[in-house]
Amino acid sequence: MQHISDHEVNEFLMGRSDNLHEWMGAHLLRDKKGIVQATQFTVYAPNAHEVRLISDFNGYEGWKHVLTKIHHQGIYRIEIPGNLEWATYKYEIHTTHGRVIYKADPFGFFAEVRPQTASKVCNLKGYDWHDETWHYTKKKSYEEPLLIYEVHLGSWRRKYGQFKPYNEVVDELITYVLEQGFTHVELMPVYEYPLDDSWGYQGTGYFAATSRFGVPMDFMYFIDRMHQAGIGVIMDWVLGHICKDAHGLSFFDGTPLYEFNDAHRRENVTWGTDNLDFSKGITRSFMLSALTFWMDYFHVDGYRIDAVSNLIYYLGNKENGINQDAINFIRQASYHLFGKDDRILFMAEDSTDFPYVTHPVETGGIGFNYKWNMGFMNDVLRYFKEDPIHRKYHHDKITFGLVYAFNEQFVLPFSHDEVVHMKGSLVNKMPGDYFQKMANWRLLLTLWMTHPGKKLLFMGQEFASFSEWAFQKELDWNLFDFPAHQKANRFFRDLAQVYRHHNALFKYDHEPKGFEWSIVDDKDQSVFAFLRKSDEETLVIVLNMTPNVHETYEIGVPYDGKYVELLNSDKDIYFGSDQYNGAPLKSMKSKKNQFDYIIKPKLGPLSGMIFKYQK
Repeated sequence: MQHISDHEVNEFLMGRSDNLHEWMGAHLLRDKKGIVQATQFTVYAPNAHEVRLISDFNGYEGWKHVLTKIHHQGIYRIEIPGNLEWATYKYEIHTTHGRVIYKADPFGFFAEVRPQTASKVCNLKGYDWHDETWHYTKKKSYEEPLLIYEVHLGSWRRKYGQFKPYNEVVDELITYVLEQGFTHVELMPVYEYPLDDSWGYQGTGYFAATSRFGVPMDFMYFIDRMHQAGIGVIMDWVLGHICKDAHGLSFFDGTPLYEFNDAHRRENVTWGTDNLDFSKGITRSFMLSALTFWMDYFHVDGYRIDAVSNLIYYLGNKENGINQDAINFIRQASYHLFGKDDRILFMAEDSTDFPYVTHPVETGGIGFNYKWNMGFMNDVLRYFKEDPIHRKYHHDKITFGLVYAFNEQFVLPFSHDEVVHMKGSLVNKMPGDYFQKMANWRLLLTLWMTHPGKKLLFMGQEFASFSEWAFQKELDWNLFDFPAHQKANRFFRDLAQVYRHHNALFKYDHEPKGFEWSIVDDKDQSVFAFLRKSDEETLVIVLNMTPNVHETYEIGVPYDGKYVELLNSDKDIYFGSDQYNGAPLKSMKSKKNQFDYIIKPKLGPLSGMIFKYQK
C-alpha cells in the first residue's frame, strides 16, 4: 500500500493542496514494467465510523472490502490486487450516528451513465496529445479578438434524437466554429451531473467528464482536435455550491463536510443546493485541485465561473455581508492558475458592482481577468425590446454602459440565460414584423460586435433562431433551408470577419483610448455614432435605431480623407432593404461636435454601418 505523508495531509487540511486527484480516489498501481498489479481506493471521511467499498466485483457486499484508516485525520484506503479498470464502485460509509450512506467517489474520474450513479475506475494516463502548436503559439487575449461560442453539447447536434459522443460531434463543431468565425467554444458544464434538466449546473463529479458523451479520453480527443484547429476550449464551472443528490459531495460522511455547518448559510434555496464553505481548508484544496486537474489532464484554456455574486456575498445578497473566505479562495485560485499559464481565461459571471473583480491579486483585485458585463446585456436588450417610436425615451440604455466600460475587463454576453424560460430568442425579443425583427437583430449584433469588450454568443443566435433554447432537442438547423436565415447567418459571419480582421475593434477593448463618441445625444432620431481606434486604424460605427431613412446624416469625424463602408446591415444579401453607401465617403471641412470634419452617409432603416478611414 502506497504511503501518504503527514505533509500531504496537512497541505490538504490547510487548503493548499492542488493535486488531490493524484492520490485520492481510484488509481491503478503499476510495476516497473508498467503492468497493473493492483487498484487502490482512497477516501476522506473523518466523521465516519467505518468505510467499505461496494462494487460489481464484490457483488456490492461491502463487508468483503473494508477500508483501512491510514491516517488519524480520517483518510481511508484499500488496495485490491488486479486491474479493476471500468469496475463500478461506491463508498459505503457507516456514520457515527448509526446510518449507512452510499457515496460516489468525490475524486472519481468517470461515472455510470445517468440515471445510474456509481463511479467507475478509469485510467487517464497515456493519451497522445498533438496540440503542441496551440500551446506554443496562443496569445494573451487582452489585445486579441475573443469571440466565444457558448455550447450545450447535449443539444447542439443530436444523433437519432440521442446525444452525440465527444469524438463524433467534434468534426462538425470544428467546421462550424471556423466557418462562423468564433475563436473559442465555452462548454456548459461537462463534468458529471445527474439531471439533464440542470444543464450541468448541479454537479456531482468534479473530476469526471460526463459519461453522457463518452469516456474521458474521448473528451481529451475533443479538446485536442479543437486545439489543432486553433480553437480554444473554456469550461463552465460552478464554484460555490454543490448538488444535494444522495450520492454526491453533500453531507459526504453524514456531516456537512465541505459545505457550511450553519444551515442558514448552507441552504441555497434558489437552486436547491448546498453552499460550499471556503473557510474550510479541505474545500479550498478540493476546488483548487479540480481546477488544476482539468488544465493538466485535459488542457482546457480557461473557466467561466458561474454565480460569482453568490461567492462575493453570502447567499448572493449584499445585505448578508461579504463572504471574505470565498473571495480569498478566488484570489488563491487566480494566483495559482495564472502561475501555471498566464494566458488562461478566468471569467466571472458576476451581477454585482463589487469593485476590482478583474484586477490582479497583487494590486488588490479579486483576480479574474474577465467579467461578464451583465449591465450591458440587460440595458441593451431592454432598449431593443422597445418599439422604435419609444426608443428616444430610453436613450441612456445605450450610452450608460460607456460610463463604466473600462472599470473592469468585460465580456459582452448574450448567453443561454437570455434565451430560455419564456424570455424569447434574441430575434424574437425584437419588435415589429418578421422583416423588422431581422433588421433589429442585425442592428443589435452590430452594436454588440463593435462595442468595447470581448464577445460571447449562445448557440443558435448566430442564425437568428426564433425558438427559445430547449435542451431536450437539437437546434433548429432546418432554418438554414430558409433564405432569410441563410442571409442572417451570412451577416453574422461577415460581421465576425470584420471584427477579427480589424484590430480597432479589439486592441483597446479595456482602455478609453480605443473608443470615442461622435453622435451621442440625438435622442429624437435615435441615431448613435462612435469611433473604435487602434494605433493602426480608425473605424466609424453608425447605428440608426428607427425605421426612418436618412438620405444624408452628418457624422463628425476626426480626419480628412475617405471613409469606406466595410459593412452595412441593410444590404439585401443580409435580408435588408439594400440602402447602403457603395462609394467611399469624402470628408468635408465642417465643425461637428468635437471634430473638424464630417461625412454624410445614407442611413437605411434599422441599420448598422461600419466605415474605415483612409488617408
